[in-house]
Amino acid sequence: MPRESADITVTIDRASPVPLYFQVAECLTGAITDGTLAPGAKLANELDLADRFGVSRPTMRKAIEQLVDQGLLVRRRGVGTQVVHTQVRRSIELTSLHDDLAVAGQRPRTDVLGHAVEPALDDVARALGIRPGTPVVSLQRLRFARDEPLALMHNFLPVDLCDIDAARLTDHGLYALLRGAGITLSVAHQTIGARQASAAEAKLLAERRNAPLLTMVRTTYDDRGRAVEFASHLYRASLYQFDLTLRQR
Repeated sequence: MPRESADITVTIDRASPVPLYFQVAECLTGAITDGTLAPGAKLANELDLADRFGVSRPTMRKAIEQLVDQGLLVRRRGVGTQVVHTQVRRSIELTSLHDDLAVAGQRPRTDVLGHAVEPALDDVARALGIRPGTPVVSLQRLRFARDEPLALMHNFLPVDLCDIDAARLTDHGLYALLRGAGITLSVAHQTIGARQASAAEAKLLAERRNAPLLTMVRTTYDDRGRAVEFASHLYRASLYQFDLTLRQR
């Protein structure tokens, strides 16, 4: 359970030239950084916090507003002020989201929403190099990080690639299962974009309708040059970002 704001260590120096609101903001930032205030933790109301810190309500309000502007706190109507869930940062590499989250200590979890064989639509067929209507394995999953919905993932695989066990997808990343089947992933073409969430997508991802989502479309090839996966993923822009390293030619 997230700790409440009562656990914050208060260190205010009234003789310091540093403004009181900034000192309060620094105390709150430190509590968020060291985990005293965990993601999702709810702060007490401004009056209680002002009394605890020994400052005026306007000073407390200014400190909180600073952290809201920095993206560390969020104010929700009917809920109050909460610590923002840590944003997931991911390098642009040919890796599995599940594995990346596990390495980062984000406790990945997966709900398998769909596992079926269906005819390939034009974009899927084009990416996999097959005729439209050719049967493909369709996987739809909802990926969580620290019990917070993070990504809605739709993947398509050739039916003769390997046997993907839906039950194992709840505990393992797709790429780990492909590697376990002897498939060597070599290279991928990936496009990153953004769009608004539909009502159904927003509900699954615990976002508001029309909230911004990052999009990722990827075609992955094995060491034989065969297209082995076409992926269309949606990520919560409030919790997720891609990192790129650019080099001059």
